[in-house]
Amino acid sequence: MTPKFLLLPLLPLLIVASPAAGQIQLPATPAAAPVRSAPATLVLPSVSELFGGAISDFRRLPSRSTVTWLSVGAAVALFAHAGDARVTNSLGANRYQGTFKAGAQIGGVPAQLGGALATYAVGRIAHSPRAASLGADLFQAQILAQAMTQGIKMATQRTRPDGTTLSFPSGHTSSAFASATVLQRHFGWKAGLPAYAVATYVATSRLEDKRHYLSDVAFGAVLGIVAGRTVTVGRGDARFAIAPAATSGGGAVAFTWVGRK
Repeated sequence: MTPKFLLLPLLPLLIVASPAAGQIQLPATPAAAPVRSAPATLVLPSVSELFGGAISDFRRLPSRSTVTWLSVGAAVALFAHAGDARVTNSLGANRYQGTFKAGAQIGGVPAQLGGALATYAVGRIAHSPRAASLGADLFQAQILAQAMTQGIKMATQRTRPDGTTLSFPSGHTSSAFASATVLQRHFGWKAGLPAYAVATYVATSRLEDKRHYLSDVAFGAVLGIVAGRTVTVGRGDARFAIAPAATSGGGAVAFTWVGRK
């Protein structure tokens, strides 16, 4: 039987679905929140734009890309659920002697938000539009990632491996993957690969510390990617189209190269 907490993240998909048409129909991007693209000349984002942009990101969240990523995330979390207890118990057996302990601080919301605001402040002080824009995107990705994460946590109320509540999904993981996605979209895979490696380290730390199960961090990672992609629409050099695909043995994820901007 499918665990109910793994089905709750799919509720937003049902809300925007049209049963009569048998297809997903997503709302158009509001005129008040135009899709951002990378301008030829960056300008310093103001403080009002820093917070106003976060509001626009929520309006832009309903999209086919979001549906695809959430669908993939739910499928991966469901698949990972079978190994939840085994993986967490294995990593939490003290055999790694705290190797991943720093992940609790690196992936924490205070560190992630603090780093984003520091980057924005340095950009403003140094009159560097690129640094300020990066900081703004990092900040807005954190707001969006945590809003989605905390909302699902309150809805699912899953018990953690250590007996406390609010396990699904992992907030540390969604924060770390949101930042990694923003860095990848700004600077390409030369920054993206090490950033995602750090995010994976953070996710592993949550398993070692017995704060989360494998399915928690799997779906948390997808929420972070969704948040990072939403706030950086129009950025990124190498682009892939990602979509679920049916196979004779079940399902798969298709990656299609669509060129460079």
